[in-house]
Amino acid sequence: MTSTFPNISISTERLVLRPLDEDDVPALAAMMNDEQVAAWTHVPQPFTEADAATWIGDHAPAERTAGRGLDLAVTEFLTQRLVGVIQLAKTNWHVRSTELSYIVAPWARGEGYASEAALATAQWLFGDQKFERVELRTAADNTASQQVAQKIGCISEGVLRGACIARTRGDDGLWTDVRTDFIVWSLLPEDLEGTTGQLTDTDGFTTFTDWN
Repeated sequence: MTSTFPNISISTERLVLRPLDEDDVPALAAMMNDEQVAAWTHVPQPFTEADAATWIGDHAPAERTAGRGLDLAVTEFLTQRLVGVIQLAKTNWHVRSTELSYIVAPWARGEGYASEAALATAQWLFGDQKFERVELRTAADNTASQQVAQKIGCISEGVLRGACIARTRGDDGLWTDVRTDFIVWSLLPEDLEGTTGQLTDTDGFTTFTDWN
């Protein structure tokens, strides 16, 4: 029987991680059209509001229902503004392992939101969901993403040579695929010793009603 992630809201000092909803469509579309997002992800370019609506209404619920992963909106606690997205994918319920990725809106970068959201998600996975491994993959030239992995305590396990397709924009404005390496990072429960209680001690996560 396929396992699935529950409906969840994770709160930190500055952020709330919650299911994506239709009100996020404009902000999600704007975020996905950013140059850095286009360079380091596989989202189509341009990324339209119709694409955002399909992701929120179809893709994210299907991933959760099938047990493959979970997509969460990352919002500011005070303003409720969408600052990014956390994704869990390629989940293996027998091994209790999943792959985590993060995207942050250009206006919100440099504030530590990615590491705060990623750490909170990992704490929830290890503490509430009893996971044993979280994996991250960062493109070899994506130093900002690598800094997030290091900041939350991930250990670099090696390089997958030629395993990543990034994109670069030419003078003609068109995007071109560029092959590069993936750096593989892992995070295990023992890597978070001393931090795993920070959310649970303050009731940091609560359950939503069904959001399919």
